[in-house]
Amino acid sequence: MSFQPLGNRVLIKRQEQTNKTASGIIIPDTAKEKPLEGTVIALGKDAIEEGISEGDVVVFAKYGGTEITINGTEYLIMNSDDILGIMK
Repeated sequence: MSFQPLGNRVLIKRQEQTNKTASGIIIPDTAKEKPLEGTVIALGKDAIEEGISEGDVVVFAKYGGTEITINGTEYLIMNSDDILGIMK
């Protein structure tokens, strides 16, 4: 199954967060915050006009987007307006 966002929406896969601190302390899943970075998987046609491309690593607003699961993988769907920038 594939997913094509409409309008200015973007499908993002969150980046995995490490479960150890720099000093080696293991962080339990319940104490982790969800990462605010992810990889763009698919774009609506209006989001393409804003200079975002598939494969870009983006930073997005903490409470932006809607979580969905496709084929057992979790993604976020959000408006391109909720994307704060592209990592270079």
